[in-house]
Amino acid sequence: MFDVSFTELIVIAVVALIVIGPERLPRVARTAGHLLGRLQRYVGDVKADIQREMQLEDLKKLQQQVAEQAKSMETSVGEQLKSIETSLNESMAQVTADKTEPPAVADSAAEPIEETKT
Repeated sequence: MFDVSFTELIVIAVVALIVIGPERLPRVARTAGHLLGRLQRYVGDVKADIQREMQLEDLKKLQQQVAEQAKSMETSVGEQLKSIETSLNESMAQVTADKTEPPAVADSAAEPIEETKT
């Protein structure tokens, strides 16, 4: 993040010691450390929130894709069921039509047989 070398840190520490003084320097360093920690936690929280939002967006896209696929599958199955129902109805109509036609009867069966009594 920052390109600060060890010698630059030493120069900053010496200047802080001279400006702040040896009595208040530990308290200021501790406060600076706490503020730096809070800043790092805040940045981490923001990164985590952004990551969650990105994952939520991905999940919404995935949910939309699954819903579209389910709808297309439902349409496909409905069309197939409709075609099967149509073919079954045609078959049933044909079977019903075959049953309602009178059967062809032979002439010999149509004439009554006379019995002779002896």
